Amino acid sequence: MTESRITRRFAETAAAGRPALVTFVTAGDPDYDTSLAILKALPGAGADVIEMGMPFSDPMADGPAIQASGLRALKAGQTMVRTLAMVRAFRETDQTTPIVLMGYYNPIYSWGPEAFLDAAKAAGVDGLIIVDLPPEADDELCLPAMARGINFIRLATPTTDDRRLPAVLTNTSGFVYYVSINGITGTASPDAVRVGGAVERIKRHTSLPVAVGFGVKTAEQAQRIGQDADGVVVGSAIVAAIKGSLDAEDRATGATVPAVEALVGELAAGVRAAKRSAA
Repeated sequence: MTESRITRRFAETAAAGRPALVTFVTAGDPDYDTSLAILKALPGAGADVIEMGMPFSDPMADGPAIQASGLRALKAGQTMVRTLAMVRAFRETDQTTPIVLMGYYNPIYSWGPEAFLDAAKAAGVDGLIIVDLPPEADDELCLPAMARGINFIRLATPTTDDRRLPAVLTNTSGFVYYVSINGITGTASPDAVRVGGAVERIKRHTSLPVAVGFGVKTAEQAQRIGQDADGVVVGSAIVAAIKGSLDAEDRATGATVPAVEALVGELAAGVRAAKRSAA
């Protein structure tokens, strides 16, 4: 893989002596226009890397908050085509912030993997996290993505032992996403001591940055996790902030975008307080 927006951004945050803040939002939640406004507001609020969830009707790894956000987006008419349209619209004003699409293989398979990858590359997508494609299926999507210069980011979990880890890391690029808890998103808080040991173990196998997610909700948690990790991923808390700003019919209000900006600003302050040794 050649240099990408993702590798450049992690190099920049490492040189600044801090972890990257990786923020997750579901594309199209609660509607296309509001979701695009949130997307455009994230870098200014302090997000270093943006993960966009591709709404899917059967999100097996997601907790209640992200499941509900996907259903809101689908109800509002979000599609894979509209998700890539959001990326194109974002790229009209931001050519530096990395965007990673996260989700499941079914919608991509329905589109056609090669056609999807061409469209994603043209839209300005930098990376993919596809949670239900194991390394044994790299020919399906991972290798074609890498051939187009799209980073394929793999998940490692607390149950990924040293025998399995090399397979997980093969063909992984951009960064490694360490899932800090067993289970679905947003249902428990990570143990910082265990996370630190896990990050150290993964780094014995790879020179890639390691970002930690699943369960990080507060600036304090982000700061603590960020003392060991190269990146801190926050998703469910941001999605919950969106939900908390909606009206009784789950429609956006004037508080929706500011609620996200405020939380991301707090999280950004947390990761910037997690000083690390400069690269």
